[in-house]
Amino acid sequence: MKRPHLVHFSAILNEDFLSIRAGMTMKENPIPHGGVYYNLAQELAQNIEKEIFSPRFPIASIRLLKGKTYQMKIVAMANGSEVYRKIFESDSHGNFNFKIPLNDERRNINALSVYEVSLTPGLELLLGSYIPLVLARPSKLIICDFDKTLVDTKYSTTKEVYFSLTKPLEYFPTVTRSVAILRSFNKKGFHPFIVSASPHFYEEAIRDWLYQRKIFTAGIFLKDYRQVFSLFEMDLTPKDLKLHGLYKLNHLLDILLMAGIPNDIVLMGDNFEADPVIYLALVSFLLEHQDPRTFWQKLKKLKAFQMNHKQDAQLLSKFYQLNNIRLKNENQNQKITAKIYIRRKLQEESIEIPDVLKKFSSVIELYDGNAEILNANVKEESLVQKAE
Repeated sequence: MKRPHLVHFSAILNEDFLSIRAGMTMKENPIPHGGVYYNLAQELAQNIEKEIFSPRFPIASIRLLKGKTYQMKIVAMANGSEVYRKIFESDSHGNFNFKIPLNDERRNINALSVYEVSLTPGLELLLGSYIPLVLARPSKLIICDFDKTLVDTKYSTTKEVYFSLTKPLEYFPTVTRSVAILRSFNKKGFHPFIVSASPHFYEEAIRDWLYQRKIFTAGIFLKDYRQVFSLFEMDLTPKDLKLHGLYKLNHLLDILLMAGIPNDIVLMGDNFEADPVIYLALVSFLLEHQDPRTFWQKLKKLKAFQMNHKQDAQLLSKFYQLNNIRLKNENQNQKITAKIYIRRKLQEESIEIPDVLKKFSSVIELYDGNAEILNANVKEESLVQKAE
């Protein structure tokens, strides 16, 4: 028996909006057994135990390559009273991304009930109850890449791609220094977000890997490969399978538009692709008073960013939205500090930075991150604590 299932759900409450990002799909319900429910509690306990202790294989979520349109009903509660109720429609892939403006009542939202209401007319299927993440001032965010930064994944050959799909992420070497840096900022009150070029159906496997390392993220942003094969949407195109600049910058902007511009922001990545350029582009825009159009005209000439007209317009629109938030913060005398951590690829002492971004290159700190395959004889937790 299949029923709708939330692949992910993020709700962030900042000063102006309740921002919600979610993904929905159909999933087989494993609890009923042959239509008999007398052993429901036993089966539920077994499923919970499996969920916690068994790492999931990315290929187990291959069903997420399919997509359809859903309708989500949000009921928001504040101090035990309902303060908001509305139905939203997803895109053709089952993704939701919307904001709920706040008023005096909604600023105190502390619980959300989520329903799917379109599959069976007149029937509302409860998908879960959630507590929104409240980001109060001063706010702190850390945004971290996953591939090559936390885990030394490989996707160069067909064999490597097949291996990555059919094995848990524990089979890849862990970059313990990166995990230590991320966890150290988490302990300082930084809310973590994960950005990866991995396919969208890797989300459950990545979340398992992070939870095992005591990294409880506020959101995982992956590349939705269904957009690449959509002939009409053009949000992602075949070139974006190899080039990650556009995709990563897009998600960085999405995170800040959801959470607001923080007082302190830390960005973590590696020097295997274009992370330094992408991160510096965001930092330079946040720290320097520039017109969004003028800034984007200079930035989009870099080889890290290659886009069609629709992608160009979408990113420029997000820069204007982010600029409005930045101007508001400046009027309230809210300062921004930024730091970028980049894992060295080899033994380089410096990174080649385009001239248009060199002004803020001093915020980059290079670090050595040796990847290690951790087995039963090597306790990862002790290595991370030592690195911290």
